[in-house]
Amino acid sequence: MTQSPPAVDPDLALVRRAVAGDYGAFEELVARHDRSLYTLARRIVGSAADAEEVVQETLLSVVEHLGDFAGQSTFRTWLVRIATNHALKVLRRRRTHPVVSAGIDDDERLPHPHYIAPWRKSPDEIAQDHETRELLADAIDRLDEKYRVVFVLRDVEGLSTEETAQALGISEANTKVRLLRARLMLRERLTSAFGDRARQVTSAHEHEAEK
Repeated sequence: MTQSPPAVDPDLALVRRAVAGDYGAFEELVARHDRSLYTLARRIVGSAADAEEVVQETLLSVVEHLGDFAGQSTFRTWLVRIATNHALKVLRRRRTHPVVSAGIDDDERLPHPHYIAPWRKSPDEIAQDHETRELLADAIDRLDEKYRVVFVLRDVEGLSTEETAQALGISEANTKVRLLRARLMLRERLTSAFGDRARQVTSAHEHEAEK
């Protein structure tokens, strides 16, 4: 079976021009990515003001280190890593200890779902609805920070497990555990809004509690 060639980075030509001193090329790169960088930062840090700070710090880092971009990943992925590092600095500044720990979550069990039911509409139909997108954004915001960051990088930004782990300085195993927890928690929160209560499944531990 013939493998398709790797996709060409759409930003690579602009990056090369910018490195060569073409400021107009750099401005075009900023125009392409500044809004999506803001959205990423806002999802991680929550605050609009902090998200703006993250974007500014990211762009400053890009100016300083654009010549170091080696092209081993796409320019977009490189940007996401830089923005994530600055966003994590904001989160750490809010607390007396780092939000994202490099340790393995051995003592954490997967959340036990309390509400299990088929959804009234298909996921595609739900995704079309503006109110649904707002509910999803709110559910993501309510995740614990370490799960939210992994979910945003892996499922929203599309980074690989390896890339996500590298960006956060944690193991791939830990990344997978946190991602699964985030997905399960989001699934339950959205099911409580979109599940068909007439077809709700009562979990086994609830049956035991009723005895």
